[in-house]
Amino acid sequence: MASVASPVIFKEFCPLYYLLNAIPTKVQKGFRSIVVYLTALDTNGDYIAVGSSIGMLYLYCRHLNQMKKYNFEGKCESITSVKLLSCFDDLVAVGTASGRVAVFQLVSSLPGRNKQLRRFDVAGIHKSSITALAWSPNGMKLFSGDDKGKIVYSALDLDQGICNSSLVLEEPSSIVQLDYNQKVLLVSTLQRTILFYTEEKSVKQVGTQPRK
Repeated sequence: MASVASPVIFKEFCPLYYLLNAIPTKVQKGFRSIVVYLTALDTNGDYIAVGSSIGMLYLYCRHLNQMKKYNFEGKCESITSVKLLSCFDDLVAVGTASGRVAVFQLVSSLPGRNKQLRRFDVAGIHKSSITALAWSPNGMKLFSGDDKGKIVYSALDLDQGICNSSLVLEEPSSIVQLDYNQKVLLVSTLQRTILFYTEEKSVKQVGTQPRK
């Protein structure tokens, strides 16, 4: 006998005022007052990460009810993509409008975990806005895509503090989504979706017709 499906219960969720109130609506730059826009978002069970138009990453810890801020040195530019990962250490990858990508290895109070904030940079490959980021489950691989169709693979050695990056794929249109699992990178662009097999360096298209 088929089981009766449980009824769907709709819930209304209110805005996260405790989060929004911790992010300024304007900042002062010299004599100018600049409006802060929220430009990127990612969440997991531990954190809510919010990117902004002033190059500041706001990271809210859901367990401690604390907001922390991280930024890029130098030019203040809009954050266009953020991606969280909880593995042995908590990591967050951040991409900007000019193609800068950085990884923050967060501090943890748990025994044996990272005790000092560390940053890794993906330098000099992307030249345009970062549109998608994807982690491997163990945090050793990061893939980043931009609006010119470039996809960069970054190998991270957190123990040695090393990040090596290389261009692995170039599509003729903007990258809109990336996802990685079991040595296969799923890539969606404005024109098509493909599977990129990272070991064989081969590409298989999903479907036959291009997107309109």
